Amino acid sequence: MSLYLAFDYAEHDLYEIIRHHRDKVNQPINQYTVKSLLWQLLNGLNYLHSNWIMHRDLKPSNILVMGDGDEQGVVKIADFGLARIYQAPLKPLSDNGVVVTIWYRSPELLLGSKHYTSAVDMWAVGCIFAELLTLKPLFQGAEVKATQNPFQLDQLDKIFKVLGHPTPEKWPTLVNLPHWQSDLQHIQGRKYDSPGLYNVVHLPPKSPAYDLLSKMLEYDPRKRITAAQALEHEYFRVEPLPGINAFATGQPGAVNYPTRPVDTTTDIEGTTLLQPSQPVNSGNAVANNMAGSHVMANRSAPRPMHMVGMPRMPTQAMGPYNMASQAGMGGGMNPGGIQMQRGVAPQGHQQQQLRRKDPGSGPTGYNLPQQKRRYG
Repeated sequence: MSLYLAFDYAEHDLYEIIRHHRDKVNQPINQYTVKSLLWQLLNGLNYLHSNWIMHRDLKPSNILVMGDGDEQGVVKIADFGLARIYQAPLKPLSDNGVVVTIWYRSPELLLGSKHYTSAVDMWAVGCIFAELLTLKPLFQGAEVKATQNPFQLDQLDKIFKVLGHPTPEKWPTLVNLPHWQSDLQHIQGRKYDSPGLYNVVHLPPKSPAYDLLSKMLEYDPRKRITAAQALEHEYFRVEPLPGINAFATGQPGAVNYPTRPVDTTTDIEGTTLLQPSQPVNSGNAVANNMAGSHVMANRSAPRPMHMVGMPRMPTQAMGPYNMASQAGMGGGMNPGGIQMQRGVAPQGHQQQQLRRKDPGSGPTGYNLPQQKRRYG
């Protein structure tokens, strides 16, 4: 049997956009596009965090952008394989092992923090923001692949060289982190003089863009700016204002990005023709004359996927941002006039509590019937 997962097709992602500007056109991404991409990313992340969900793997290749069509230039956050609910997790977050791709991993994770918050996502957004500005990763450390330990000395070295050495005065809980205590020679033994983040990203130190970036890259996660706070930052209130279409034509430096190469010739792995078999006396006959037992035929061609009764939902211009009713969140408007959500979703909290019931709990006195299946 085959399982098909159908997703909206996104023509672009931030990794390919950055690579196109760096390797093909050799020019920076225009300010309007950077600001619109960042604002939409923060808006989506605020929605996740308001519903107690951490992504834990934000990086340019996981930030998709829609191509031609009704949702052109709309950002979609993808790849929730490492996402977790953090309001009342069933087990400690540290039990999941290493999270976040190394170049976007926050210092508290690198130093072995057992308890962390959605601030790890905001550090990753800061790294992405810097990469959109400079077209190269901000902290490009070499990863030691042989270990499952989140501690990566070279990555910390790259961070300290740009931001300077962290101190307990600026980050009081630093002394409690396992690898800060244990690796005195490599971590505490070295001292770094910060060259200034503004020299690396080429931003004036008093500009709104630099102020927002520096707050995203705050060492202390308790002081790091949140997604909701970032959306209210001055950076998004000065020209050019962000828009719902990050690729809007007419903006200075607008670029027509190439379409994603798609393989249309390769057979889909595991597709098999299903043939109806003879009915069995199990009482579990399936519609269309297919009984409870199925016989697999040898594969000669991919099985056609007939989308019966599944018309594509019409897309509304403001669909991705007008979700207040579903999320239980208050609505607001940003300076560019784009609808967005704010605050915490009470309905989401109730759902979390419902999901915290003991395994197997259900209506009292009701037991699922144990049925035996017959297979050919």
